Amino acid sequence: MNESLFNPFTISHPSAIQTSLVSGASFARFDPSGKLLVAGRPDGSGVVWDLDTRAAVRWCEGHVKGVTAVEYVHSQSNHPAVSIAHTCSWSRNSRFVLTASKDWNIIIWDLASPSDPPRRHATIRFDAPVVTASFHPRNSRIILALLSTGEAYIVDLRSTHRGRFELGGEDEGDEKRPIMTTARFDPTGRYAFAGTSAGTVEVYNVRTKMLVGRHRIAGAGVIKGLEFANGGRRLATNSSDRTIRQFTLPAYPTPPEPHTTGESSKLSISETELEPTHRFNDPISKVSWHGMSYSPDGEWLAGGAADKAAHKIYIWDISNDGQFASALDGGREPLLYVHWHPRGPRLASTTTQGDILIWHCPSPERWGAFAGGFEEADENVWYEEGESEFDLEDEVELAHRKKLQEDEGVDIIGGIDDSQPPTTANEVGLPDVDFEWADEEGELDHKDWRMKLIMVDGEEGY
Repeated sequence: MNESLFNPFTISHPSAIQTSLVSGASFARFDPSGKLLVAGRPDGSGVVWDLDTRAAVRWCEGHVKGVTAVEYVHSQSNHPAVSIAHTCSWSRNSRFVLTASKDWNIIIWDLASPSDPPRRHATIRFDAPVVTASFHPRNSRIILALLSTGEAYIVDLRSTHRGRFELGGEDEGDEKRPIMTTARFDPTGRYAFAGTSAGTVEVYNVRTKMLVGRHRIAGAGVIKGLEFANGGRRLATNSSDRTIRQFTLPAYPTPPEPHTTGESSKLSISETELEPTHRFNDPISKVSWHGMSYSPDGEWLAGGAADKAAHKIYIWDISNDGQFASALDGGREPLLYVHWHPRGPRLASTTTQGDILIWHCPSPERWGAFAGGFEEADENVWYEEGESEFDLEDEVELAHRKKLQEDEGVDIIGGIDDSQPPTTANEVGLPDVDFEWADEEGELDHKDWRMKLIMVDGEEGY
């Protein structure tokens, strides 16, 4: 499969539907390469689509109930109501697909296996329905899972660290602990963020499983979703007050080793109230949001509206002070989820009827771009020839000038700004204990893995 090439300097936002995939799914997510797309279905199966051929290439059938995530909506009772959606997760190099289900199981599928459905790499069972789960960004053997009971666990499948660790399970206090409503790894994999029903965001160090930060978001209510821009410094939250907020995250202290005694762990917790840099909402219809997603460069934010009568996606320009850019209309079928392509201006959104809409940014063909130095003319004009424009040039002088250009030094690094001093241990070349811990025992998801394609007529290929 040839990967589509995108110019990172001309990335814009999608504006039109390119194609529609009839998948019967309520959740769809691009893989990190942007070549594949996985869809979660209510019947418990997951479907892997090849975006180049627009064909289903793998069926992950193993759950007895729907592949699920959870979305918490506001209610008048002490506990938030639950609305079921569907989710899957990709490993870093797309070899493994994770599906979580209401049947209390997480299944990790190996797409490098030659069979269809793919071989089960691992099955993790809990004591309650699993509402969302995801891979660690650096190691597919580390899983973050959220249960319907409001508990979040880090599951480590490595032999030297094997275990199931509850986040916040050792917290003590007189006040009743709020339940966790959403949980995400940050893009670096150093922290796990959890939104709660009390309108707070808790930050845990993944290596030590210790709480390093707690942020209160004024007026937010129940935190329904978390989304990070690439790099992990910007966080967007979706809450029950029907407002998407963007924050710039502070630096968190390095916690002590786990199971140490003393007061040092309590003193290292950063408890602050985050002040949003931007607020996004629909001031007219006051709709809530089913999902949100950043563009690869972090300059655009898409929000899927929970409109019961239309399929609406709102896009804001983060680079232009968060100004509203456009609203995409996908018809009368309501939206369930939205995800931005990891490499360019494309979106995937799902409808209540199970269709997956692929959005793109159409660009008109400019034939003048095929001839360097020429420009397109809107109408016929008289061309005035320059005095020496078509004169023959001395071949010896031309060859000498080309040789001088070839001898010039080439900056193969380019773009590195040495004016700003490094701020982290990783940038100055020092070891990072969190990254070293995550990289232990290696990663099975190598870049050189290949997926066997099984054709309808029985033929096989790669």
